[in-house]
Amino acid sequence: MSEEELIKKVFHENGMDITDKSASQLFTYYKYLVEENNKFNLTAITDFKDVVYKHFLDSALAIKNFKGKVLDVGSGAGFPGIVIAVLNPNLKITLLDSLNKRINFLSELIKILNLKNVEAVHCRIEDYNKKEEYDVVTARAVANLSTLAEYLIPFLKIGGNAVIYKGADIFEELESAQEAISVLGAQISEIQRYNYENNSRALIILRKIRKTPGNYPRKGNLPRKKPL
Repeated sequence: MSEEELIKKVFHENGMDITDKSASQLFTYYKYLVEENNKFNLTAITDFKDVVYKHFLDSALAIKNFKGKVLDVGSGAGFPGIVIAVLNPNLKITLLDSLNKRINFLSELIKILNLKNVEAVHCRIEDYNKKEEYDVVTARAVANLSTLAEYLIPFLKIGGNAVIYKGADIFEELESAQEAISVLGAQISEIQRYNYENNSRALIILRKIRKTPGNYPRKGNLPRKKPL
């Protein structure tokens, strides 16, 4: 079985069918990730099968939540943004990261995969000036929920959704983030859960219901240092 066939098999066994082109792009992604990881330490996961499950499939299982104009905050090595872009070329996706070496990696990867629907932007989220512009904002393995709420919600249009990737045990984070979510103009819309290859994941979906006060996200790393 070829690497592309294995990718298709893993996706199919988890309820998702992908095209030959997408499978080929994901394998190309894997090869470039491993090559560049030796220079930039982009991920601790480098075994092919592990990357397919823990990065590619994990990112993709949330795809039904993505529409329109998407912002991926703290994109890192491109999860979930690049995977979502490969699977749905009709989306318009911005990858945002504060480290220039990651943006250089992502920019080159976008060229290699010939993705016309993605841009990579070097910027701290506190300094990003496109508030209230996105249909969906997302983050994976970035920060606790209170902090993420402040990073994500200000950039959503009213009616838009924040899609937040978390582990299975989210009760305490949900409890402690309730006030922050409310202050920022959103509410918990849905918790989606899924399992694959002995892994459990929760997706927290926040719906924006009113405009966020203009002073958020706070500068000086305050969302991390002093969460709402």
